[in-house]
Amino acid sequence: MAKVKNNPQDTPLMQQHKAIKQKYPDAILLFRVGDFYETFGQDAVIASQVLGITLTKRNNGAAASLDLAGFPHHSLDTYLHKLVKAGYRVAICDQLEDPKQAKGIVKRGVTEMLTPGTAVNDKLLEHKNNNFLAGIHFTDNDQFGLAFLDLSTGAFFIAEGDKEYADKLLQSFNPSETIFQRHQQKRYKEYFGGKTYIYTLDEWIFDVTYAQDTLLKHFQTHSLKGFGIEGLELGITAAGALIHYLRDTEHPNLQHITAIESIRKNDFLWMDKFTIRNLELMGGGPDQHTLISVLDNTTSPMGARLLKRWMIFPLIDIQKINERLDVVELLIKETDLRQSLIQAIKQCGDIERLVAKIPTKKINPREILQLARGLQQVAIIKQLCEAEQQGYLQQVGAALDPCPIIAAKISAQIIENPPASIAKGGMIQTGVLPGLDELRTISQNGKAYLAQLQTKEAEQTGISSLKIGFNNVFGYYLEVTNIHKAKVPDSWIRKQTLTNAERYITPELKEYEEKITGAEEKILTLEQQLYEQLLNELFTWLVPIQTNGNLIAVLDCLCCFAHNALQYQYKRPVVHEGADWSVKEARHPVIERNLPVGEAYISNDLELNKTDQQIIILTGPNMSGKSALLRQTALITLMAHMGSFVPATEAHIALTDKIFTRVGASDNLSGGESTFMVEMNETASIINSITDRSLVLLDEIGRGTSTYDGISIAWSIAEYLHQSPHKPKTLFATHYHELNELEEKFTGIKNYHVTNKEIGNKIIFLRKLARGGSTHSFGIHVAKMAGMPPALINRANQILEQLEHKHVDEKNAGTSITEKIKDITNPKFQLSIFDVHSQTFDEIRQLLTDIDINRLTPVEALLKLQEIKGKLQ
Repeated sequence: MAKVKNNPQDTPLMQQHKAIKQKYPDAILLFRVGDFYETFGQDAVIASQVLGITLTKRNNGAAASLDLAGFPHHSLDTYLHKLVKAGYRVAICDQLEDPKQAKGIVKRGVTEMLTPGTAVNDKLLEHKNNNFLAGIHFTDNDQFGLAFLDLSTGAFFIAEGDKEYADKLLQSFNPSETIFQRHQQKRYKEYFGGKTYIYTLDEWIFDVTYAQDTLLKHFQTHSLKGFGIEGLELGITAAGALIHYLRDTEHPNLQHITAIESIRKNDFLWMDKFTIRNLELMGGGPDQHTLISVLDNTTSPMGARLLKRWMIFPLIDIQKINERLDVVELLIKETDLRQSLIQAIKQCGDIERLVAKIPTKKINPREILQLARGLQQVAIIKQLCEAEQQGYLQQVGAALDPCPIIAAKISAQIIENPPASIAKGGMIQTGVLPGLDELRTISQNGKAYLAQLQTKEAEQTGISSLKIGFNNVFGYYLEVTNIHKAKVPDSWIRKQTLTNAERYITPELKEYEEKITGAEEKILTLEQQLYEQLLNELFTWLVPIQTNGNLIAVLDCLCCFAHNALQYQYKRPVVHEGADWSVKEARHPVIERNLPVGEAYISNDLELNKTDQQIIILTGPNMSGKSALLRQTALITLMAHMGSFVPATEAHIALTDKIFTRVGASDNLSGGESTFMVEMNETASIINSITDRSLVLLDEIGRGTSTYDGISIAWSIAEYLHQSPHKPKTLFATHYHELNELEEKFTGIKNYHVTNKEIGNKIIFLRKLARGGSTHSFGIHVAKMAGMPPALINRANQILEQLEHKHVDEKNAGTSITEKIKDITNPKFQLSIFDVHSQTFDEIRQLLTDIDINRLTPVEALLKLQEIKGKLQ
């Protein structure tokens, strides 16, 4: 953006605006002027378009006029989130001194900078989703350092790896904003694309030494060993750049970022970005049928956010998996415990986000009171966990800290129903500060006090007509009529003489006047000071309160799993170190929840092992449920590794380190790749990454090219997977019935099909898995069900009949599909019979033309039909 030049004819205000704007050229500057936030020039044009506010012109002191758009300062929250959600950086420029006390122009400066990835305002955030800011450190050898930070909760993660791993993490964390080196924009777009808001920084910021110093200074530690990230230099570089960026964008208060955690590829069940997409784990809209939409019955926003992370990063440590399963099993049996935990968690509020507001001092009185109530619920949860004999729950109970001292202090200082803002006061309890109580009494009972003082002085002096009054010249006074002048005590000071009276002041009246004058202002100042002190005390409790939030999120997820198991009839899986994978009466967790009312899901048994059933070739009609079977196999495996019960009556799940899926054709035409190229890229990625513990699910491989090419590729892939020393467990759904012959050639390959039943010309999908291959795909039946015109369906059947006939006649002749197609005859009745000219058809045409249908009786109609039939014969 071009540098803004100062014009000597500009007003002092505009000169100040331009000076500040030069420091933030790529942000919309909201410039506080009195009771309004104003925008000028191009900022005003953008603001008027995005916010729907009026664009006007003003004379800025020069000959030219300037675009202007503004809104009242109290509407900041309303308008701010619209600008940030529209993808703009916004710098808030406030008045740094009281305009009444300013000499010359009021000092102004940027107090806050908001970008899509640094938003902490509730209106900018979704309660059930994290708002991650991502940092990427590019290197010359295509290794990447990555960091992900949610400023609204303090969650901070780093990782490093190759392009595929970086791409998967970016898709999994779905950051709102991504920063990286300025000269890497081309590589970023080529490697990661995406619609994420990006911002680039100077190269020098991405220096490992500078990054380490930045992190050590932030965490106030001597090394990073305690966080388990020492040695991850690329990740540390990205993390340091994020902290630098936050400070550079006016976010100095980062005390709630108390830890940093590494995400190592081999610590979790690996799913590449294609698998995450193909399995429909998560989606954007509320109407999307995804796994998270079915499983997320959490009670708190903290639990909802953690559940998403558990889904994207499933466990691979069998001990940790069983720890979760043990707790879920206990919570299913102990109904009272589960209900008590859910009730307490529900009342905790969003502790993670509340505690993140403390360093910035943006936590309001209602939120701080909610935090105290949340800590009271933590005490209940701690008690419930410690009362159990279950080891994991006892550990959680021991780690929870209800912080009773600060919780009690908040409850003692903040009133029961405080205001949402500290701006007008009224949030501090009575009894906290005697001086405050006295001021309140003065403010609220001023007239009563004056009446008491008047009565007291009248009784002491005997001046029955004594009055207390007020004027702007010398404030409160005692008025005595001339008759009683002699009774006035010597301690009274005469201030004014009237015709019939004298006016006096006393030390007590003067002292009261000083108290009552500006009492409201003093009350507000004292309340704000007390509130500030309370916030400062909360700083020392950040870490234990954050730990509470994390542990409650864990309990919330485990209670959710128990609820799901009871609600949806899920059973505990046996996760083991062996190679056999088997389920009884398994169902698809998402499809079964979205079936029409009254329709039951058809369950299936399935077994995979490394000896006689390593690969299943799955055939069956279109729409019969092959893809659903593939997906449910992956989803059941995933759920088991999350520590959840699964939709089956029995499940023995082999510990799995990678799930690969290649389901459906997803074109990347905008990237210049065809369906087939995308398919081959994804399949190649699978083939090159399989291990002994991988689960591979392939659907319709090879269909993006010619039939024989496709069959050849699909056949060779199945062969390769069977012959591989890793012998990955594989489900291979296909339309190529020729692949059924693989069963005869290889001991580990078995044919299965999804059953159906033909009644007349109709097909009924039974959706049941059975041994043996299928020889018919029923594509034309599906086309008919989709509403294709009858003529088109009839023609398709004719062509199919001819092709099948040719296949039988020339089975051993090696006739190509092209030659078979050349031999297909044209349709016999391509034209209407009445477009054909012959004597017989002409006679029939005339006969039909002469018939008056309105007068024709049924018997006459039958006779006419007989006559036409006779002519044809």
